[in-house]
Amino acid sequence: MIRWDAPGPYEVVFSTRVGGVSEGPFDSLNLGRRSGDDVERVDENRRLLCAAVGADTDRLALNLQVHGVTINRAAPGVRGTPGDGLWTDEPGVPILALTADCVPVALVRTGGTPAAAVVHAGRIGLIAGALRAGVRALGGQVAAAIGPSAGPCCYEVGPEVSTPYRERFGDGIMRGSKLDLWGAAEASLRDAGVENVHRLDLCTICNPELFFSHRRDGLPRGGQGVLALVT
Repeated sequence: MIRWDAPGPYEVVFSTRVGGVSEGPFDSLNLGRRSGDDVERVDENRRLLCAAVGADTDRLALNLQVHGVTINRAAPGVRGTPGDGLWTDEPGVPILALTADCVPVALVRTGGTPAAAVVHAGRIGLIAGALRAGVRALGGQVAAAIGPSAGPCCYEVGPEVSTPYRERFGDGIMRGSKLDLWGAAEASLRDAGVENVHRLDLCTICNPELFFSHRRDGLPRGGQGVLALVT
C-alpha cells in the first residue's frame, strides 16, 4: 500500500493489488466484493487493509458506487448506499472507495474538527463535480491526495469524452487522444479552493504488477482503493 502523510490526525492509504489472499485474476489484495471473487477472501483482504491502519473492519463503511456526485456521511459498518464519496468526522470509522482505473481521492480537513473523505472520481464523476461535492461536504480548509488511476500515458478516449473535457479544462487536458485524469482531478480540486494537493501520478494501466485495471484486463478483475481514518 501507499501511505499519504496527511496533515492532521489521519491514516490514509492507497492500496495496491499486492499482499492479499485472492487468486487468479483477483490476485491478490482484491477489495471488490462484487467482482466475482470469493467473498470470504475479499473480506479477509479488507481486514488486512484495515489492520494496516489500526482500524476495525466491522466499522468499515463503503458506498454502492454509481459514477455520480453524491457524498454520503459514513455510518459505522454501513455499506451499499448509492454514492461515490464518503465523509466522516467520527474517529475510528474507516471509509473506503474502490477503483480500477477511476481516480481515488482522499480529502482531509486541516482546520477545526478533524474530518476525512474518500471519493471515487471517474471520467463521468470528475466532469460532473464529484470532487467539488467532496470538498463541500468536509467544509473548511481541505488538503487532498490524488491516487493511482488510468494515466495520460495510456487512457485513450474518443471525441465524445475529449470534447467536453477540453471545454471544461482546456486543450491541455488531452495529450493527443489520451485524457489526463490526474490533471482534471487537480484542476477540479483547486477550483474548489484546495491549495494543498498531493499527486501520486501512478498509472493503473501500465503497472500490472501493482494495480488492477478495467481498461487493461476487462472482466473478471479485482479492485483497489483508498482508505481513510480519523484517528
